[in-house]
Amino acid sequence: MKRAQTAAATLILLVLMTAAPKDVAAEKGDPKAGKAKYDLLCSSCHGATGKGDGPAAASLNPKPRNHTDGKYMNALTDKYLFDIVKGGGVGVGKSPLMPPWGGQLKDPEIWDVVAYIRSLAKSGK
Repeated sequence: MKRAQTAAATLILLVLMTAAPKDVAAEKGDPKAGKAKYDLLCSSCHGATGKGDGPAAASLNPKPRNHTDGKYMNALTDKYLFDIVKGGGVGVGKSPLMPPWGGQLKDPEIWDVVAYIRSLAKSGK
C-alpha cells in the first residue's frame, strides 16, 4: 500500500513539474515595451487604443479585432495571441489580412505585445 501511494505521489509530482503553467511567458512580457511595438505595428489597423478603429480599419473586411473587448479577449489564451501575432491570421485559421509579425519580432517581443494586449482587455465587459 505504501509503495502504491509513493508511486502515485511521484507521478503527480512529475505531472505538476512538467505541465506548463498557463501562459507563463506572457506574464513575463513587458506591457510597456509591448505598447511601443503595438503602436508601431498594430495601431494602423487596431487603433491607438486597441478598439479596432485604426486608420486602415475602414477599408478592411473583416474588421480588425477590438482588443478592449474583455469578454471576447479574456477568453483567448496567451498562446493563441502569441501565435496570431507571430504567424498572422492564416497561422490560426483567421483572416489573411492579419499579417505575421514573426519575421520582424523576436519571441520575447511578441510576448511583450501579448502582455500589452492583455492590459487593454482587463475587464470582462
